[in-house]
Amino acid sequence: MKVKLHNGNTTETKDVSVSKAIVAGWTGRDRVALEKHIKELEELGVARPASTPIYYRVSASRITPEPLIETTGDASSGEVEFVLAQWGGEMWVGVGSDHTDRQVETYNVTVSKQMCEKPVAAEFWRYADVAPHWDKLVMRSWIEENGERVLYQEGSVISMLDPMTLVSGYEGKPALDEGALMFCGTFAAKGGIRPADNFEFEIHDPVLGRTIRHGYRLSKLPVLG
Repeated sequence: MKVKLHNGNTTETKDVSVSKAIVAGWTGRDRVALEKHIKELEELGVARPASTPIYYRVSASRITPEPLIETTGDASSGEVEFVLAQWGGEMWVGVGSDHTDRQVETYNVTVSKQMCEKPVAAEFWRYADVAPHWDKLVMRSWIEENGERVLYQEGSVISMLDPMTLVSGYEGKPALDEGALMFCGTFAAKGGIRPADNFEFEIHDPVLGRTIRHGYRLSKLPVLG
């Protein structure tokens, strides 16, 4: 896919490939907030994870910057997450939505992650540029509800484990494999997890005064049995 890579004061548009996709779950740094999110999912019938964090593999072809994704039925929903990617020997930071089928999630989390495309913004910052003020970064998401744009999630990345902890927890080394992309966790939704036809999300850097945004809508395929 074609992405904008911001490296210091320069921006370059490049064609990159994703050869490995990972979804890190239950990555909360705040144990109280993590427990809240686990309970939130338990209310939907999702069993507690065997360990925290936990790393799911999904097909790399699920990663997409497109503004439209197709889903089966109407039981899926998005959630904003910061995304790490390894390209050209550098680690990059972006933002995505771990769109998940919530009905399937109640009986098999791994399959639910594979069921849906994983939208990402086609723009990334060099991790080394944001690492000194990492905990200042903020993520938000919005849904369309009753015809209005509603704030769905908002919080600091400080809520999740830091990138190097997540990377080393999966790979056992201080860097992802070249071409790997990792979704890195989310926080609770305001008003609870629920589906929406339109989902917008962003990651904001108040120190350098910049934001990466993306949005997508759903095309729902019929469930015939």
